[in-house]
Amino acid sequence: MKLHYYPRLPLSLLIFLFLVFLISVAMSTSSQHDYSDALSKSILFFEGQRSGYLPNDQRMTWRRNSGLSDGWTHNTDLTGGYYDAGDNVKFNFPMAFTTTMLAWSVIEFGEIMPSPDLRNSLVALRWSSNYLLKSVSQLPNRIFVQVGDPVADHNCWERPEDMDTPRTAYAVNAPNPASEVAGEITAALSAASIAFRSSDPGYSQTLLQNAVKAFQFADMYRGAYSSNDDIKNDVCPFYCDFNGFQDELLWGAAWLRKATGDESYLNYIESNREPFGASENVDEFGWDNKVGGLNVLVSKEVIGGNMYNLEAYKASAESFMCSLVPESPGQHVEYTPGGLLYKPGGSQLQHATTISFLLLVYAQYLSRSSLSLNCGSLAVPPDHLRRLAKKQVDYILGENPMGLSYMVGYGERYPRRIHHRGSSLPSIVDHPGAIGCKDGTVYFNSTEPNPNVLIGAVVGGPGEDDKYDDDRSDFRKSEPTTYINAPFVGVLAYFAANPGFS
Repeated sequence: MKLHYYPRLPLSLLIFLFLVFLISVAMSTSSQHDYSDALSKSILFFEGQRSGYLPNDQRMTWRRNSGLSDGWTHNTDLTGGYYDAGDNVKFNFPMAFTTTMLAWSVIEFGEIMPSPDLRNSLVALRWSSNYLLKSVSQLPNRIFVQVGDPVADHNCWERPEDMDTPRTAYAVNAPNPASEVAGEITAALSAASIAFRSSDPGYSQTLLQNAVKAFQFADMYRGAYSSNDDIKNDVCPFYCDFNGFQDELLWGAAWLRKATGDESYLNYIESNREPFGASENVDEFGWDNKVGGLNVLVSKEVIGGNMYNLEAYKASAESFMCSLVPESPGQHVEYTPGGLLYKPGGSQLQHATTISFLLLVYAQYLSRSSLSLNCGSLAVPPDHLRRLAKKQVDYILGENPMGLSYMVGYGERYPRRIHHRGSSLPSIVDHPGAIGCKDGTVYFNSTEPNPNVLIGAVVGGPGEDDKYDDDRSDFRKSEPTTYINAPFVGVLAYFAANPGFS
């Protein structure tokens, strides 16, 4: 037998190589997320936010029926829909945006979703689109914009099943304006009509017909609902229209264009871009400001359809995308030291999920046309945009300085004391007796973990220093919202279908 002799390595070099090995193992382990599990849980979250009569297949079993008299003040049925966050109010403005983003998630990524997740996504979408149909059922003369007195609700800490606060239904009657709410409902119903087109064409047509009616109301009576003296003290400061109503008009028209192919909507978004103030470069997208998403949505007509009369939208979309690329020239968005997209204000993760969604959608548009993003002299391939999105996703799921998953029920460490009434109070099963308005305060002040786990909820997240205290009273950080989760459904669908992407 021939023996082979190898040179002896110095001890210091062996130690160095061993440390490199440990670091590489730790890094590879930390980045192996179960995106499929996170996707399923992100959809399940919506069952915990349901209002109305719950179905027999309700999986979030600690919830029960609630808000069953909603709409009675106007002798109409306004049951159903979602509570926006940790309270028991149905704010139609953010709920419509939630609906739009759920539908857009299905439109862009539904084909790569596992069939159970696609089915559950459509169930979640229908739950809100059904409610929005009720909200516009009295058009052309009236639109409902909210259910529940928010001041009274926020002064109580009680389960939705026990609500004894006024369930006021807030309506806007013509010729008073509600362009931002009606415009977002237009987008929601239009997008939902596309999502349901193949599986339920009759329902799809109903959604589209009502989207047209909502847009006619939005455009005919232009103005902000939060400027209406009859309701402004009840919609503000909660979901005021801080950004102006014009972006919702363009957003609604763009979705109608996508749903119908009608040239009149194409002309509308082309001719009103500058008059409506959408020509300025915007680096955000959310329930109030739609311009970032509008530019990406419309840019598909240029990239894939050669509609060069809309080139200005594409140019703004590219400017937005380039601001997210640290290596590109020009101005950039802010990131925390740990790598999270940062915007001044609370609920940071709403920006991370919506902007990650846009990164993936724009990358998809570019890939289909074999194009790259042009940032000055820098050509950015679509996969680089996907990597930027993945960093945000992995941060949310636990790769952050806190080592904490910001999705409830995902991973070993996640927030246990979220700002959420139903989650923090004993369930009907465990405490059948009613818990009154102020009787829930003891649970709000408790340092114990919430008894009911709101699986899949993504909380507001850390501050600009990447720090997060698991504190129920700090609603800016610990409160989940439907509009944080809705775009995250599409984002997680992509990475669940591409688990090895790096």
